[in-house]
Amino acid sequence: MYQAQQAYAPTPHSYIPNTTLSATINLDEEVKLAETRAERDLQDSLAEVFSIIITLDELEKAYLKDAILESDYTEICDRLLKQYKAILTDDAVSREFVDLETFKGEWDMEVPRATERIRIGLPSTVTAPTHNAASTSGSNINGTLILEATQEFITFLDALKLGFLAKDQLHPLLSEVIQTVNKVTDRDFDGRGKIIQWLITLNQMKATEELSEDQARELDLDMNAAYQGFKSTLA
Repeated sequence: MYQAQQAYAPTPHSYIPNTTLSATINLDEEVKLAETRAERDLQDSLAEVFSIIITLDELEKAYLKDAILESDYTEICDRLLKQYKAILTDDAVSREFVDLETFKGEWDMEVPRATERIRIGLPSTVTAPTHNAASTSGSNINGTLILEATQEFITFLDALKLGFLAKDQLHPLLSEVIQTVNKVTDRDFDGRGKIIQWLITLNQMKATEELSEDQARELDLDMNAAYQGFKSTLA
């Protein structure tokens, strides 16, 4: 006859349980991941950053598959990027986050499309000419759009002359330049690529970080060349 199976694993006879090592955790008690409000806020912020990155990657996939309207994509992408930047302006969150590559590695995130979009800092519809851009041939040119684009170029160049060198001063102005230009023409022109490169450079800087004098001179030359290139598409 077989012996009845024990309901627990047998132990050596020499083993004597140590009651002083008994678990002190109350299994009915909720486990707190943070002890203070500051810790909870930090965890919530990092969770939001995680969610934004994942959502941004899925949004990029949908846009590439034409599964979302350009206008909807632009609005959502722009909002996500602004939320991402806003959350990371908090010093505590920024210190814990470190940088995007570190955060991705810590949480084993595979998000190549979101990584590229965050690196550029603008929706794809902004950095590339929109399909709805006005024709630049003959009388089809929209005079109002041309005037707006010209004014944005001049405003940006004037800002450089006035000594504006910080990211938070130049990036919004340069974003307006490329957005208004894209409304006028879908044609590439001399210097357009430089505008995109400078947008990326500025986006990767800290908000109050400033360009060096050499960078400022180079930016001024590139933007004047881009302005001339833009005007050549209108001829």
